[in-house]
Parts: sequence; C-alpha cells; structure tokens
Amino acid sequence: MTVRCAWAGNDPLYVAYHDEEWGVPLHDDRKLFEMLILEGAQAGLSWITILKRREGYRRAFDGFDPAVVASYGEEKMAALLQDTGIIRNRQKVRSAVNNARRFLEVQAEYGSFDAYIWSFVDGKPIRNAWTGMDDIPARTPLSDAVSKDLVKRGFNFVGSTIMYAHMQATGMVNDHIVRLTSDAGDVDLRLVV
Repeated sequence: MTVRCAWAGNDPLYVAYHDEEWGVPLHDDRKLFEMLILEGAQAGLSWITILKRREGYRRAFDGFDPAVVASYGEEKMAALLQDTGIIRNRQKVRSAVNNARRFLEVQAEYGSFDAYIWSFVDGKPIRNAWTGMDDIPARTPLSDAVSKDLVKRGFNFVGSTIMYAHMQATGMVNDHIVRLTSDAGDVDLRLVV
C-alpha cells in the first residue's frame, strides 16, 4: 500500500501529481516555465483548481513556449481573457507574458533558466524530513531570497510563498512527509511517497 502526504487526498489528478511530479527534480526549461506560470496562476486559489485547468493552460499558452508567450500582444491577451480553460484574471495573464519576457532574459544571462534557479540550491535538492503537514513551511529564507531576486529582475506573481511552492513542485525542495515506524524497538524514518 502506498502511503501519501495527506494533501494528495483521493483525487486522481492530485494523486498523479503527488506521485509523479511533486518533489521530483526538474531541469527542463519549458517545464520550469510552465510551473512558474501555473504557480502564479494559483495565487489565491487551490492547486486542484489549477491542475484541472492545466491542459487548458498548455493549449492557451502554446505549450508553455516562453519565446511564443513573450511575443503575445494586446489582442492575444484579450483572447486569453475569454478562454474558459484558464483562470481569466487580467493581472495573471499579463504576468505570464511579462514573466516569459523576463524568463528569456534569464536564459540569455545564464544559458538556461535551469542553471539560474538551481543555483539557489547549489544544483542539489534540499531534502527535508517533516513528520507532519503542519511542519511544512509556506515560505523560507531561501524562498524569500529567490523571490527577491526574481522581483529585482522584473518578474511578478513570484512572492515568497509562490516561489516555495515552485521549489517544491520542481524538486528543488523535497517536502514529502516522513513517518516514524518501529520494528523491534528501532526507529526508522521512511519517506511517504
């Protein structure tokens, strides 16, 4: 029997996301861009709301190709605000286009967004050993630093809480819950998958 973090619940989308993506190191720039846009879209909403619209976002935002999204003008943004497959929030749509442009600037400076974002953790995932959901922080000094640097570069919808969620989603931080089990008096920490 697979034991999962409590937040995964029983929804097949959440279960698949938990089992296959969350906490798994991600180094593909297009997917990193996708998660940056989706995490920003999630602000003020539940993650399941975004997961249910993920395919709509992929379609609407041209497969999350940052070069294509960066080229969007007013007409395309107006069309996106009519698209029921995504969250139709003017600020979030404009943010996605702005962030695509900033994303390209980071790629030009660092060679890839992957090289930039993973430099905050020296290229290695942080593996926490939380034993309960209440232990997991919503933000950390590291997510504060990432957020501050992104804001300085002109990104928006990249607050510290959003960036901590992005770090979890892309495996920069592994916050899967561990559980304590005992066999013959020994305590064993096992990752809850």
